[in-house]
Amino acid sequence: MIVCVCRRISDREIARHARAGLGFDEIQFELGVATQCGQCEGCARDVVAQCSATCPTAHIKRADHPTEGSPWNPLSPSLQASPAA
Repeated sequence: MIVCVCRRISDREIARHARAGLGFDEIQFELGVATQCGQCEGCARDVVAQCSATCPTAHIKRADHPTEGSPWNPLSPSLQASPAA
């Protein structure tokens, strides 16, 4: 179904971008949805919200940070690049 008549953008196209991990603002910038008359914004946001609820993104692991007050060491072995094989 066409969501944005001004830019001829379908719900499938919006959903595809949302499944790729983009939020509404990023999709709006990428596709131009809801940038002309604005009548489609509510529907476009609904499509993004529905896709976000049914298509969870990958789990993000929190980075290990040194304790507060300890100096950052860029030469730490954990930050060194692995030698090429």
